Amino acid sequence: MTAPDTLDATFAALADPTRRAILTRLATGEATVTELAAPFAMSQPAVSKHLRVLERAGLVSRGRDAQRRPCRLVAEPLRVATDWLADYRDYWETSYQKLDAVLSELRDGDA
Repeated sequence: MTAPDTLDATFAALADPTRRAILTRLATGEATVTELAAPFAMSQPAVSKHLRVLERAGLVSRGRDAQRRPCRLVAEPLRVATDWLADYRDYWETSYQKLDAVLSELRDGDA
């Protein structure tokens, strides 16, 4: 998957609050679909659909442990998204610094 494809898939997956909650849960450790479905008022098949979206985005992988297929977080796509957002953080920091300078000039002009 190319970087733009990774970003598209990551942000599409993160657009849903249930999927974000699943990622938050997986950040604490592996879990089965049954464990992941427990806090939600939805069926296990519905949670499985959300997991497939997260897997296609590369954010979740499934292992095999005897009869269990635990899910685990794969954080690398989140790093790619964070790196992309960092450019905009720099933009806003620069904008706030310019605003601070204008406000200082206005304050000094009033004194």
